[in-house]
Amino acid sequence: MRTFAKSTIGFASAGILMAVLAGCSTDAATTSSSSAPSSSSSSSATPEAPLASIPSLSGVDTAVLLDADFAAALGTLGLTPGVIGGATLEEGSLHFPITGGNVDYYDPNGTVRPYVQGTLEHEGSGFSLTAGDTVVELTNFTIDPGTSELFGDVAVNGESAATQVKVFDLYGGTLKPLQMDGDNAILTGTTVHISADAAGLLNTTFGTDAVADQLLVGIATITVATK
Repeated sequence: MRTFAKSTIGFASAGILMAVLAGCSTDAATTSSSSAPSSSSSSSATPEAPLASIPSLSGVDTAVLLDADFAAALGTLGLTPGVIGGATLEEGSLHFPITGGNVDYYDPNGTVRPYVQGTLEHEGSGFSLTAGDTVVELTNFTIDPGTSELFGDVAVNGESAATQVKVFDLYGGTLKPLQMDGDNAILTGTTVHISADAAGLLNTTFGTDAVADQLLVGIATITVATK
């Protein structure tokens, strides 16, 4: 990333971030997966070089401004949220530091699908939901930019319940234009929704049916350092 010219950095950041949050890949609308994120292998018969690559991502973070109705629902269910590891809760937003990953951006008019491939990793952070003696922890989030899905590890009372299961779906219908803050590229406006897998696990664990598939969690803002 540091070897890119500024014009290339801007292009790559815009294309990659738009794909991550808006799901602009043509496959994102039709891909359904509850397993680990996809690899960066191309389905093209003839190898095609990416237009831009970020071989090693680091900083800054993915933040989710919690929706008021979601916060109210937690209260109704008697669930208390908390942060884990490097995550923070600031002014109603959960922040998860970007710790790694890599992204390739291919020509949208070419043959490679999805045309944005790779991962954005958030190792060592997450959040918890607590009710009485029951604690559910969701950690180590991974965003798959090719499918606009967020995966994570789930533990119940300290015991692993699932590894890199699909936790959230991302929808970019309200995405705002790319902004720059110094050397950081910022996109905000994508909505974050609880996946069917996560809703089922939470309902089973807490003995309720109130956590609905695609329940709105909040609005995402992803900030990526361009150098």
